[in-house]
Amino acid sequence: MPSRRLFRQLRILALLFILLVVAGDAWLSTSRSTDWNDSLWVVLYPINASDDIAVAEYLAQLQAASFAPIEDFITGQAGAYGLGNNKLVSVRLGPEVRSLPPDPPQNRNIPGVMWWSLKLRLWALRAGWGQDGPPADVRIYVIYYNDRYLPRLDHSLGLQKGLLGIVHAYAGRSHAAGNNFIIAHELLHTLGASDKYDMADNQPVYPAGYAEPDKLPLYPQEKAEIMGGRIPLGADRSDIPASLQRAMIGRETAREIKWAN
Repeated sequence: MPSRRLFRQLRILALLFILLVVAGDAWLSTSRSTDWNDSLWVVLYPINASDDIAVAEYLAQLQAASFAPIEDFITGQAGAYGLGNNKLVSVRLGPEVRSLPPDPPQNRNIPGVMWWSLKLRLWALRAGWGQDGPPADVRIYVIYYNDRYLPRLDHSLGLQKGLLGIVHAYAGRSHAAGNNFIIAHELLHTLGASDKYDMADNQPVYPAGYAEPDKLPLYPQEKAEIMGGRIPLGADRSDIPASLQRAMIGRETAREIKWAN
């Protein structure tokens, strides 16, 4: 009995030590990610959600150039906040990952979320073992699905602690522009940006979730604030933007990622 109790205490201490190391590394990485002194390396790791043949064929021809609009969007938006024309984000395509990340907890209590977050970071660490690929400041795992069999995608997420994101996306060239919008949204989450839409109905929150909150007349808006997620057409109507060309980074988001005061 004493040995069992000792083993349990040692296991808890080991987990706490791992959590402390991960938390310390996350704090240092987070601080570096938004000083904007150097280009931020973002590596995207594709995952075939269900070993689908059509998805596998799409992943086989996927290239880093497919994600160039994300780089262009970040660099272009940074110019509006006086960061010059330097390439702030460099997006690279990593090797395909063969396992799925742990599902987020159904019960969103704090201990459950903390435990899941630790499991997710350990999964990401294991997924990278033995794989060649470019170095990453931010890791985003893009899980691709066949749109013929999945009418609705799960919610994507980006974690500032750990600088990693999980994006649920549809395979296919026709979905590439929309996927890039979601990836850019989650990338900004990893850098400290918050959602600016109402979780109850997905409508952008005024004024922070509007690209042009001072526009007269206010509706319809021409673009989506990237963290608002949609283009407001009326007080309770909005459209999902087709691409990053219909998006911008608003001032509140710029403050959160240290582009503005």
